[in-house]
Amino acid sequence: MTAASTDNLADLAAAGVSIWLDDLSRSRITSGSLAALIRDQHVSGVTTNPSIFQAAITSGTDYDEQLASLAAAGADADAALFAITTDDVRAGCDVFASVARDTNGIDGRVSIEVDPRLAHQTAATIEAAKALFAAVGRDNVYIKIPATLEGLPAIAAVLAEGISVNVTLIFGLQRYRAVMNAFVEGLERAHEAGHDLRTIHSVASFFVSRVDTEIDGRLEAIGTDAARALKGQAAVANARLAYQAYEEVFTTPRWRSLADEGARRQRPLWASTGVKDPAYPDTLYVVDLVAPDCVNTMPEKTLRAVADHGIVRGDTITGEYAAAQGVLDAVEAQGISYIEVVELLEREGVEKFEKAWVSLLADVTGALARA
Repeated sequence: MTAASTDNLADLAAAGVSIWLDDLSRSRITSGSLAALIRDQHVSGVTTNPSIFQAAITSGTDYDEQLASLAAAGADADAALFAITTDDVRAGCDVFASVARDTNGIDGRVSIEVDPRLAHQTAATIEAAKALFAAVGRDNVYIKIPATLEGLPAIAAVLAEGISVNVTLIFGLQRYRAVMNAFVEGLERAHEAGHDLRTIHSVASFFVSRVDTEIDGRLEAIGTDAARALKGQAAVANARLAYQAYEEVFTTPRWRSLADEGARRQRPLWASTGVKDPAYPDTLYVVDLVAPDCVNTMPEKTLRAVADHGIVRGDTITGEYAAAQGVLDAVEAQGISYIEVVELLEREGVEKFEKAWVSLLADVTGALARA
C-alpha cells in the first residue's frame, strides 16, 4: 500500500463515512489481519451474514479443534454453529473494543445475524436476538434482523430491550421508511422502560448492487438504446433517495424529542457494495455514495480498490435527489416496476441467506460426525 492509497480511505472517513469490512473469519482475528485493517486502513466495524460464515467455516482447518470439542460434548449442528459464530463475533468485538470506546459506541461494531430461517417469524426472531446478545456478551455487538414485514415489530421489540440492532436486507424506499419508524418506536419504548438511550445504537443496511443487477438485466432484455443508457444508475439513485428519507425522518419533532433524551440516529449503511458487473469500477458503490453519518461495508476487494484508486470527492449524495428520482422514473417508464423489483430482491435475499445457513448446517453436521 502506498501513502497516497491510504489517504483515499482517510478522505472517505473524513467525509463522514464509517468504513466497515463485510467479512469475518477466525483466521482474520488470530492472524492480526483484522487489527491491521483497523490500524492501517481506517476500518471501524465488521458485518457478517450466513454466506460469510459459510465461507469461513468450510475453508481450511481453523475450526477443527472446536468442532472436535463440540462433538465430544454431544452438540448438534445448531448448537455447534451458535457456539462457533458467537465465539468469532465476541472475539471480533474485543478487537474493536478501543474503537467502540473512542467513538462512544458509534463505531467499533461487529454484527451477527439471527437464524435466517426465522425471517418471517416475529416472536422467534425476538427470542433469537436476545439469545445472541446474551451469548456474545459484548456491548459493541449488533444483532442483525431482516427488514421483512414480520421483522419490523421484532426490530422495535429488541431495541425496546436496550439491544442495538443492525436492520438488514432493505431494498426499497417504502420499507426503509418503515424500518426507521420501527427504530423510533423501539427507542420510545426503551425510554419508557427506563433504558439509557445513549447506549442504544442502530444502522439500517440498505442493499445497493443487487438493485443494479436486477434492473440492468431487465433493461438489457428491453434492448433499446434508451433502456441500455440507464444501466448502472438505478442502485446509486435508490440509495441517494434513501439518504433523503433519512434526512427527513431524523429532523422531525418526534425524533427531536428522543434526541433531547440522548438518542442517536439510526445511520444508513450501504451494503452489498461489491460490484457484480465487471464493466463497472470496483469503487462505484463507494465514491458515489459519500455523505455524513453513514456507513459503507465493503468486501476487502472493494476496500483495496478504494484505497488504491478511489477518488473521494466529498459529499456525493446530498443535492442529487431530483436527479436520482429522475433515474427511477426513467426506469419505470421503460416498463420496469420498482415495487416488483424490490419485493423480488427481498424474497431472494432471505432465500439466499437461508440456503447458505442450511448448507452450512449440513457441513457442520458432517464435520461433527467425522470428529
